[in-house]
Amino acid sequence: MPADHLLIERRGAVGVVTLNRPEIRNAFDDALIASLTEALRRLDADPAVRAVLLAGSGPAFCAGADLNWMRRMAGYGLEQNLADARALAEMLKTLDRLSKPTVARVHGAAFAGGTGLVAACDIAVGAPEAVFALTEVRIGLSPATISPYVVRAIGERAARRYFLTGERFDAAEALRLGMLAKVSAPERLDADVEEILQHLVQGGPQALRRIKDLIRTVSRGGPVTDAMVEDTAQRIAEIRVSPEGREGIASFLEKRRPAWTRRKD
Repeated sequence: MPADHLLIERRGAVGVVTLNRPEIRNAFDDALIASLTEALRRLDADPAVRAVLLAGSGPAFCAGADLNWMRRMAGYGLEQNLADARALAEMLKTLDRLSKPTVARVHGAAFAGGTGLVAACDIAVGAPEAVFALTEVRIGLSPATISPYVVRAIGERAARRYFLTGERFDAAEALRLGMLAKVSAPERLDADVEEILQHLVQGGPQALRRIKDLIRTVSRGGPVTDAMVEDTAQRIAEIRVSPEGREGIASFLEKRRPAWTRRKD
């Protein structure tokens, strides 16, 4: 894959990953999936990065699978298809489990796997013209690898509709369902995304990581058990006595900015 099909940069404490295949609306193939997985892992390991922005160049966010890749997959056997599917599933899992908060900037089409990318991010902000679709059923396939993230984002009932019909839904519907956190006017999209990112980088790096793990744990459903209550008590006690927790409390009491907000670049 040409190196410029995925652009990676750092803007202050924000790592920016841009899908850069505008001529095919940022559709992905096996090479782009592998590169995106590796880029996400590198950003996660970089202590200077405290939030990650995922965006697309050109007229769309991501139109799903590259047609040439699909043609190749049509000739694959079960084992080759399984390897391909596992790579896509690993990329989505990497994005979902990133220890740093992730934001999707969505414009134009976010179809099939593109919808999955949006759903796997922590927060998504969309332009009014953003449009979503789970189109796999239209070609006799299933949105299997993206399903854990999309069902979590929009709920089972909405997933039944959009997985089974393959129909498109607009930014307003995505906002209503919870896929998008905000719909911004086109001239405000970048400013609104930046505002959210700046809120994120004010948080303690370890607190952000622990909060993401906390959300995964408590959102699994079921009753609030004694074990869950004890786990949450342990979590807050441990972070209070951590170096970051002590610095955060001290900075609040001393009416100063915490150390992690000081620019190092």
